[in-house]
Amino acid sequence: MTPAARISAAIEVLDHILAGQPAEQALLRWSRASRFAGSGDRAAVRDLVFDALRCRDSHAALGGGLTGRGLMIGGLRATGRDPAEYFTGQGHAPAPLGPQDNPVEDQETLDIPDWLRPLWDASLRDRADDVARLMRQRAPIWLRVNPIRADAAQAVAALGQDDITAEPDPRLGTALRVTANERRLSQSRAYRDGLVELQDLSPQLACASLPVAPGMRVLDYCAGGGGKTLAVAGRAPDLTLVAHDADPARMRDLPKRADRAGARVRIAERPTGSFDLVMADVPCSGSGTWRRTPDSKWRLTRSGLDDLTALQARILRKAAPLVGSGGHLAYMTCSLLDPENGAQIDRFLRGNPDFRQVARHLWTPLDAGDGFFLALMVRG
Repeated sequence: MTPAARISAAIEVLDHILAGQPAEQALLRWSRASRFAGSGDRAAVRDLVFDALRCRDSHAALGGGLTGRGLMIGGLRATGRDPAEYFTGQGHAPAPLGPQDNPVEDQETLDIPDWLRPLWDASLRDRADDVARLMRQRAPIWLRVNPIRADAAQAVAALGQDDITAEPDPRLGTALRVTANERRLSQSRAYRDGLVELQDLSPQLACASLPVAPGMRVLDYCAGGGGKTLAVAGRAPDLTLVAHDADPARMRDLPKRADRAGARVRIAERPTGSFDLVMADVPCSGSGTWRRTPDSKWRLTRSGLDDLTALQARILRKAAPLVGSGGHLAYMTCSLLDPENGAQIDRFLRGNPDFRQVARHLWTPLDAGDGFFLALMVRG
C-alpha cells in the first residue's frame, strides 16, 4: 500500500470509530476485509488511527472537521506535511482537498474532553497541562524482567539475539525500556521463555513498593491477566499466590503465563481465609493509559465514571475482610482522576477505622510511564 492508500484506509477505520465502534474492533474488521494489506500496512494504518485519536480534537480543528478525513488532514498539517501531496484522488488516494478541508479554528486544545477538563485540572493541579500534552504522544514500551528466570543483563542479551534493543531503568532493577523493534517481542525467545513480560514502568514501581516477604499469603483480587501476580511472584520465595477475578475469563491466560514465568498461582473463584497482602487493581476509567487506548478517552462519560467509582467502592468493601490482622490492602488504578483515587480511599478510610493508610502515590507520564495510583493500607 502506498502512503496515500494507508491514509484512505485510516479514514475508513476512523469513520467507524467516530460512529461508535471500538477502535480495536474497527481495525480488526478492516484488516479482515483487506487481505491485500501486509503486516507492515496493518501496523502503519493502526499507527495512523491511534495517532489521530490521541489528538482527536486538535487534528479535527486543523483538518476541517471531526471526520476520518478531517483527522488525517489535521494530522498531516500538525507534523508540517502538505495534505495535498497525499489527497490527490489518484489510485487509492483520498479525494483532493476542497474548501471544506480548511482549518476551522486557530486555537490550541489539549485533547481532553470538555466535560472532563475541570476534573482533570483539579486532579492534577499544576501538572494538568503537561500531562495532557504527553497523553497526545505514543507511550514507550516497558518490560519487566522475571527474576525467577533471568537478571536484567541476561534479559537484554536474550532480547538482542532477536534484534530487540532495551535499556535498564536506574529506578528499578527489573524495568527495561524497549528502544527498537518492539513489534518483535511476542515472537522473541526472551518472551517465549519467560525472561520478560510486558508491563509498564508505573505498575512495576507500584508492585515493587508493596511489602512482600517469604512465606506470605498474597491475594490478587482483581487479577485480570495476572501481571501484578507475576510481578510479586519473583520478589520472594515460598509465597502462596492466589488470583481471583469477578470475570474468570479474564484470567484465561494466567496459568500459561505463570508456567512460562516459573511461578505457582492458584486460581480461586471465591477466595476465603485471610491474607497478608490483598491487591485490588480495580476497574477504572483508564485515564492513565490513554496514550495506549486513546479511543477510551472519548468514550468515557460522566455517568460512566460515576458507575466506575461505585463499583470500586463495592470491590473495596468485599476485599477488606480478606485482609488479616496486620496485613495490607493495596488499592490500585490506572487512573489520574481523583474521584477514583484519593477521594475513593478517603471515603473508604472514614468507613473502615480498622484500616490506616501507610502510603499513597500517583505516578504520571512526567515521572514514570502510564498514570497509576497506589494507596497502601494496613489493618489493625
